[in-house]
Amino acid sequence: MVQKHLPAKLINGGIAGLVGVTCVFPIDLAKTRLQNQQGQAIYTGMYVDCLVKTIKSEGFFGMYRGAAVNLTLVTPEKAIKLAANDFFRQLLSQDGKELSLVREMLAGCGAGTCQVVVTSPMEMLKIQLQDAGRLAAHQQKALGQDGPAAATSHSPPGQPYKAGSTAASKRPSAFMIARDLLCTQGLAGLYKGLGATLLRDVPFSIIYFPLFANINKLGQANLDEKASFFHSFISGCIAGSVAAVAVTPLDVLKTRIQTLKKGLGEDTYNGIVDCARKVWIHEGPAAFMKGAGCRALVIAPLFGIAQGMYFIGIGEHIMEYFK
Repeated sequence: MVQKHLPAKLINGGIAGLVGVTCVFPIDLAKTRLQNQQGQAIYTGMYVDCLVKTIKSEGFFGMYRGAAVNLTLVTPEKAIKLAANDFFRQLLSQDGKELSLVREMLAGCGAGTCQVVVTSPMEMLKIQLQDAGRLAAHQQKALGQDGPAAATSHSPPGQPYKAGSTAASKRPSAFMIARDLLCTQGLAGLYKGLGATLLRDVPFSIIYFPLFANINKLGQANLDEKASFFHSFISGCIAGSVAAVAVTPLDVLKTRIQTLKKGLGEDTYNGIVDCARKVWIHEGPAAFMKGAGCRALVIAPLFGIAQGMYFIGIGEHIMEYFK
């Protein structure tokens, strides 16, 4: 039964991901830059200052650095996440009975585990592109320069993503970064931070999917009917924002670990424990919530749109059309 509907679920998840990312990507860029700030702050406030400075220094499309990677890979990522959750929910269901909370959490855990196959390399490439503008601004501020940034950023030992004036003047591309990682470290290079990604995405899914399912039930007249689009959208927004804020400390660790290039005087990290220790010692506990507001603003509409589109059933209509 699951296999029969799987293609439609994949289409729904893919369309939802594309629409959602297009709407909220600039805020996601601000989130990445705020989380990577150490020492001297380039950006203040939650995200408005970051976006304004990004537009001034990099132009309007600077807000969409790394969007191509996301738009390319978010389709399989969201499709896998939503379809896997449905698969595990059906697998864990017993004779059509409602799932217990524990089984709902197990289904979410399975979905979060499956999605990192795509999420980890997608985030790895996206973060380098999103953070490039912050690094250039950091270099200029550190040296008091008005012109192009000098060679002050650095890569952790063994990392191929090179720093220097060339890197500062030439915008990195996803292809260049992926090629360098594959040539020097193999496939493992693209999956740097896989443990941190799992540590973020599995708890997120454990929180998100049961919370969404239970909020969404409030909009169903009975178990055989779907909730309205608006109710599904609001349910996705609420569940997404709660889960996003809850796992923000883990997202900060993941972002820091996956950032290959560091600004002058910024810490490098050797694993999750080392990263958590240095953030706590050098920046204090508040640093673990950096970008929490931005993350909620990104995830809430992203998953609201995703669940709304998913419950409209566009994939089912497309499959029906081609029958």
